Amino acid sequence: MADSFSKPRYSTLRWHDGVDGHLVLLDQTRLPTETVYLECRTAEDVWQAIRRLNVRGAPAIGVAAAYGVCVGVQSGRSVDEVCDYLATSRPTAVNLFAALDRMQRASRDGNVPDLPPRLLAEARAIDAEDREMCTAIARHGADLLADLPTGAGILTHCNAGGLVSGSGDGTALAVIFELARRGQRPQVFADETRPLLQGARLTMWELQQRNLDATLICDSAAAQVMREGRIQAVITGADRIAANGDTANKIGTYSVATLARAHDIPFYVAAPTTTFDLSLEGGSEIPIEQRAAEEVTHAFGRQTAPDGANVYNPAFDVTPAELITAIITDRGAIQPVARDTVCALLD
Repeated sequence: MADSFSKPRYSTLRWHDGVDGHLVLLDQTRLPTETVYLECRTAEDVWQAIRRLNVRGAPAIGVAAAYGVCVGVQSGRSVDEVCDYLATSRPTAVNLFAALDRMQRASRDGNVPDLPPRLLAEARAIDAEDREMCTAIARHGADLLADLPTGAGILTHCNAGGLVSGSGDGTALAVIFELARRGQRPQVFADETRPLLQGARLTMWELQQRNLDATLICDSAAAQVMREGRIQAVITGADRIAANGDTANKIGTYSVATLARAHDIPFYVAAPTTTFDLSLEGGSEIPIEQRAAEEVTHAFGRQTAPDGANVYNPAFDVTPAELITAIITDRGAIQPVARDTVCALLD
């Protein structure tokens, strides 16, 4: 059984060579049919990779941005200039800004001649810490869900596995992987996750890599699957969590949380502590990225809406804290989810 859950033979991202090296990314837009790696040798390459979703998921975006600073300064640009530029790639995932802040602080800690190796060391530290946090999330989450029966149905939305981490097992899927390692063998239901189908393309691919029992469903089938009694828990990831526990995640997550409450099913969020933004009081303050209309009108490689159709395409929504049973972090579970319990864990 252990072999079934060993880390698959792919890397989401990695640094190639030494101080003068570059970032290598698994192009997630080509999955599940092609495994293609992109070589990012400039800050512009990294910016485009983040913006175009070649690399995605809050933790992985942060790690990629940290390495992006390393390649950015190779052309003679200042750390602040590179960080300001990379910060414009996407607005919602707070890990991006936290990683860039760390890189800026690292650039000011020491002698200027040592800057490139110091930056690379900091980026590698961010990468390693992300991996450790994924492992801790998996452990705490599996402990919390230990009472689920063997073969219990778990629904997840979007993708929150190894593809959202630099070198770890991810967040929500990491909990599922750990449950499987412990012999509980959950039956996973994956929402397809419109409009870019991260659940269909990426989550199903990861679950198959791990030889887990998985079933793909349309987003609109979630309520029916719950009503049929097939789901005993829901686990999703997060891109930013406010001080009161309100959580931004892929569009459609709020709908799933509402359905889970209606069917008396626990709804869990799995995220590292780096995803919390205590500067925001609540979810209404979380910036929500607006994506191109073509992602909706041409979602399947062909036009699926008439010319001139008005489109509203937010990439994320916010699930209120009161709908979340617990937030599973690398430091433990926050339950109940409220400002005082969030601050107690993070202080």
